Amino acid sequence: MSINFKKLADKYQTPFYVYDFNHITKQYEELKSSFRARKSLIAYAVKANSNLSVIKHLAELGAGADCVSIGEVKRALKVGVPTYKIIFSGVGKSDEEIKEALLLDILMINVESAAELNRVEIISKELNKVARISIRVNPNIDPKTHPYISTGLHENKFGVDIDTAKRMYIQCKNSEYLEPTGIHCHIGSQLTELDPIKESINIVANLVRNLKAIKIELSFMDVGGGLGIVYKDEKLINTYDYAQTILDSMFGLDLTVICEPGRFIVGNSGIFVTKVLYEKINGNKRFIIVDGAMNDLIRPALYDAYHKIEVLNDNKDFSDCNIVGPVCESGDFFGKNIELPSTQSGDLVAIYSAGAYGFTMASNYNTRERVAEIALIDGEDRLIRRRESFEDLIAHEIEFIK
Repeated sequence: MSINFKKLADKYQTPFYVYDFNHITKQYEELKSSFRARKSLIAYAVKANSNLSVIKHLAELGAGADCVSIGEVKRALKVGVPTYKIIFSGVGKSDEEIKEALLLDILMINVESAAELNRVEIISKELNKVARISIRVNPNIDPKTHPYISTGLHENKFGVDIDTAKRMYIQCKNSEYLEPTGIHCHIGSQLTELDPIKESINIVANLVRNLKAIKIELSFMDVGGGLGIVYKDEKLINTYDYAQTILDSMFGLDLTVICEPGRFIVGNSGIFVTKVLYEKINGNKRFIIVDGAMNDLIRPALYDAYHKIEVLNDNKDFSDCNIVGPVCESGDFFGKNIELPSTQSGDLVAIYSAGAYGFTMASNYNTRERVAEIALIDGEDRLIRRRESFEDLIAHEIEFIK
């Protein structure tokens, strides 16, 4: 889709995020169709981009929601995701969150430790409700991705090992307040190799067979998400091959497959647009200073992540530079040692692949207002989150008076 960035900048001011909803539809339908031979649920990972309009758009396509806070559960419910398509995951759920999830009667709670299972059982008993349980298994498989987004090794905080999972399922079977419903495995994000996925699903499928042998029957296998996208030159996993690998591993098991994509659905739908303030030279180092900052898009600072950056002018004289923001941190950058053309104040800069873990990780550091979010649907732009004001930032603060 051709985007008139200048028109959007004039209308909404910079910086802003813009999301192509047609791309979101395409990604969802591609993945859903890959599992067409099996009962399946695509449960969108809300953490990737939690804008209500994004979740609603996916809900209307048939998606469920993978949530890691009760706030994300409420977002999903607010825009019409059915309770029976909502999963509540996360390593550290509070008693209040567990109680609310049980009262909301969502599909299942994805439990990540024996201690958490005990709390769910106690709270379920207090409420006199049966909790539908999925247990997250940590298969100890190296996902071959960035260590900060690896989740399937024992050194990571997520899930439990196979033996612990077995004991937890037996506890569920023997409890009148716990119903073993599903099993979950997610080894990491931005996955670009199929072998680690195959290894992990094989381990989980064998555990399901072992549980079946002792009369513990599950209904759902949640294979997690993590499918990668192109940021630079990554070679991606074909979605048909991905689905077939999972279905082959599940041979003989009558389970509904749940897949939890986030980045795959929304990552390349989004562009962060910022404006050049001015250029400066320190010694022989060139800096392009823009009005966006690390508080708006933190992935480069946090992960040293690469995002394609394009200066939207016609200049041809490229040279090495750093592109940086106004925040008072040396880590406030979008790109270092990259070739970009000379710029003038007011030139627009597009930072691509910003639809996932962009706005959702934004902050108000340096008392900076969070930016506007815009949807493009069939070429028409719609504001889906207005830019914050200073009054928004201080609305919940109380000025102490002596």
